[in-house]
Amino acid sequence: MSDVNRPDSGGSATRVKVCGVTRAADREAVVTAGADAVGVISDVPVDTPREVGADTAADLLAGVPPLVTGVLVTMPSTVEEAVDLVETVDPDAVQVHGGLSPGELGALGHRLSQDVIVAVDAAADDIADYADPADALLVDSVDAAGGGGTGETHDWERTREIVADLDVPVVLAGGLTPDNVAAAVETVRPFGVDVATGVERVEDGDRVGGEKDPETVREFVAAATRREVAA
Repeated sequence: MSDVNRPDSGGSATRVKVCGVTRAADREAVVTAGADAVGVISDVPVDTPREVGADTAADLLAGVPPLVTGVLVTMPSTVEEAVDLVETVDPDAVQVHGGLSPGELGALGHRLSQDVIVAVDAAADDIADYADPADALLVDSVDAAGGGGTGETHDWERTREIVADLDVPVVLAGGLTPDNVAAAVETVRPFGVDVATGVERVEDGDRVGGEKDPETVREFVAAATRREVAA
């Protein structure tokens, strides 16, 4: 993952990952919309409707087609715990939130054949410390427990500085929606963007956690990549 060009360097268009997929129908909607990666959350210590069991995660990611990346998203407390889960789920890549130090993340990377995406708090002062062991950094708005999916944006100008200063690809997350993702991409110039809550189904004014709205997913991918929305 680390050898690809960023959008602002004349390379490929912004990549899109849709995270928190819990159902096969939503996985298909994400793929059909043209997203580059499908994220499935498993084994996290926070309360979220987007989490599924390891067996379900394995089934969902096994159905991700070639040329689309299936990403396991997890919050391990030890390297061994992460390795065991990855062996069970067998994703294309693993995204790690919280819990592991840069040294432990480096050890994890040596144990896995998959790319390791490291999620960091956009407000943290030690982001650069996580660049060396990471194949990509996901800069997110996190809650007190270290989890993402808060639906809150952060300082995009500061994240733009991170993108400029680091060699590792940076994925922007946190409060992105079809309405603001184009502006976020223009400001930050990230390698990719990540969305979960911003494309969920809304019923009677309330978001249905964990369920994606196909039309909103299509709008998000189109806005992030500046494509026309498919009919």
